[in-house]
Amino acid sequence: MTDKDKVCYHLLRPSQIIDRRKACPIAYIPIGTLEWHGLHNPVGADTLQAEAMAILCAQKGGLAFPPLYYGESRSESLIESCDADRGKVASLMQLDPDNFTVDKMPFTPMEQIYNYSKLLVHILAEVESLGFKVGVFVAGHYPLIDHARAAVLHFNKRRYSRYHGMLAWAFTDYLLLKDEHDCAGDHAGGWETSHLLAICPESVDISELGPKNSPLVAVRGKMSVWDSNAKFGQKTLEMAAEIAVKEAHHRLNHRDQYMMHGCGLMEGLWKKKTLE
Repeated sequence: MTDKDKVCYHLLRPSQIIDRRKACPIAYIPIGTLEWHGLHNPVGADTLQAEAMAILCAQKGGLAFPPLYYGESRSESLIESCDADRGKVASLMQLDPDNFTVDKMPFTPMEQIYNYSKLLVHILAEVESLGFKVGVFVAGHYPLIDHARAAVLHFNKRRYSRYHGMLAWAFTDYLLLKDEHDCAGDHAGGWETSHLLAICPESVDISELGPKNSPLVAVRGKMSVWDSNAKFGQKTLEMAAEIAVKEAHHRLNHRDQYMMHGCGLMEGLWKKKTLE
C-alpha cells in the first residue's frame, strides 16, 4: 500500500480507519463531473484534480473519501450543454449535440440542481454518521463550489449537526490561490493541464492539440496550455492543499467561531493568530 492509499477511506480496514479518525476526524470528499477538457485531457479531469487534492489534504491528517463523478446538472454550467463550442465538442466526441438539451433530461434544470443539493447534504450526513467532526467538499468542477456551499449551509443549519455532529465546509483550489497566481482557474488550459500532468501524466497528450497556437475547442485560460508543466501543477496543488488544511483544522479546533449565523463559510480565520 502506497502512502497515498493509506489515507483513502475505502481502501482501509476498520482498525486503520479508527486510528486515523481518532488522530484527526476530518473527512475530505472530492466532487466533480465528466466533462470535455480538450482533446489533450481526460474527461474526468475535474474529479481527478479534486481527488488528488483530497488525498494531499488527508496526508496532513484525516481521510479522503471516494470521489463523486455523477449527479450534477447536465443542463447548467457544462461545456457539452451550455458552451459556445458545444456543437464542435459534440462533433469531436461523435455525439448528437441534442443529447444534452433540456428536453432529453428526465428533470428540469432546477430539479437537477435541487436533486444534487440533496445528494450532497445526504453525503455529509453519511460522513457524519461515520464519526467525523469536520467534513470538507473538494470541488474540482468549479461550478460545483456553489452547490457545495449551499449544501454546507443547509447541513450546518441542521440542529443535530450544529450542536452535536459534524461541521461542514467546501472549497475549490483556484479560489484559495487567486491572489497568488493570476492564472489560477481555467478550463483545460495551462492551470488545469499542469495539475493533470502532475497527477496522472499518462492520461495527458498535448500533441493532440497540434502545433503551438493551433485553434482550440473549449480550452481557455490565462496560462497557455502549451506552457503546462507538472512542476507548476504540483506546486499549486500543494499550495492550495496547505491553505485548505489550515481552514479544516481551524474548524476542528475552533468550532465555536463558525457557529454564529452567517459564519459557516467564513475563511481566513486561521490567519488571525499569526497576525497577532
